[in-house]
Amino acid sequence: MFGQNQASSDFLTSDEAAEVDAALLSSRDKFTARVAIYSLRVLKHIAQKNKVAIAHISQEQIMDWVSHDDSVQANPMPGAETGDRFQFFFSKLVGSSLRPLHQISKATQTPLENLAVTQVVQWFEKEAKARIESDR
Repeated sequence: MFGQNQASSDFLTSDEAAEVDAALLSSRDKFTARVAIYSLRVLKHIAQKNKVAIAHISQEQIMDWVSHDDSVQANPMPGAETGDRFQFFFSKLVGSSLRPLHQISKATQTPLENLAVTQVVQWFEKEAKARIESDR
């Protein structure tokens, strides 16, 4: 499933990772942005495979993809075993990204299927800045 410019052991391309790393975000926000970017790619793949819009992907379709994707099975998170518990966790992680992706889609007036990495990163930067300013 991984495309050009992406090592099989990485979940983001080097360009995507560099864009997130350059963003003015906390480590937590960078992690969340990385998950959203990866999840967007996965969701696009699942939508295309199932011929549905991203907004209509079910948690079961995500779980099915996780259980059959070689890249996920070959690259569990450190300390995680590939198995039912990992697949459930990873499926929930991907599915939970739909919330911020919907917010980004609405804020940018861009369909989910057309969101770009730059839009995702910029939205996370804007949200982080707003959170900092409200804490003042």
